Amino acid sequence: MKKLLVAFAAVAAFSAHAETLTVAASPVPHAEILEFVKPALAKEGVELQVKVFTDYVQPNVQVAEKRLDANFFQHQPYLDEFNKAKGTHLVSVGAVHLEPLGAYSSKYKKLDELPSGANVVIPNDATNGGRALLLLAKNGLITLKDPTDILSTLKDITANPKNLKFRELEAATLPRVLTQVDLALINTNYALEAKLDPSKDALVIEGNDSPYVNILVTREDNKDSDAVKKLVAALHSPEVKAFILEKYKGAILPAF
Repeated sequence: MKKLLVAFAAVAAFSAHAETLTVAASPVPHAEILEFVKPALAKEGVELQVKVFTDYVQPNVQVAEKRLDANFFQHQPYLDEFNKAKGTHLVSVGAVHLEPLGAYSSKYKKLDELPSGANVVIPNDATNGGRALLLLAKNGLITLKDPTDILSTLKDITANPKNLKFRELEAATLPRVLTQVDLALINTNYALEAKLDPSKDALVIEGNDSPYVNILVTREDNKDSDAVKKLVAALHSPEVKAFILEKYKGAILPAF
């Protein structure tokens, strides 16, 4: 009985001192990675709560409004553009992994098979839209005014030999319209959710030199908190690197 009371006391003491850290995340792979580090953080006195989002706006809005502590879904170029557009001051506290963006088709096996006037869909947010155009330019489908400008838009296309017909849609919807178009430029997290295998199904995909590394983001006033520091350390652990390599088989790459 005495041992049981001691055990209850220990649990109560831990609960009293445990700090809750609430983090927004995309379902795949971000939430999966966070769920993997939960046990390690619990041992460090941090109770990690993962809130899953399927869009690219609310996670930043809710962190900025202090409804959430941090988020894990985006890359630095997207964060920079969001801060500029919304007047927020969110900051990165650590790079975690790279999700190469790829071009997918349910109709064709190679880019050079695309017919004249092919229908192509790209993400409608500034950074991922520009990212998609850079990938197409790198593979010779279009020419851009500045092939290094990550914020290139459709207006920056200077040559379009195949007369591709572009539409811009919310990134999360792109896998759902894949069978309705000739080519879709899809972020790897959404490709994985749709059971696509980026290493096999993408006609072309970004290389390891991509600048679009996914980051953990929080507010300036929260970046040095003990809980956030512990989460960053957990995400940069050898165990997480091994988890990413094993689970995603090269579709997602550790950035640390």
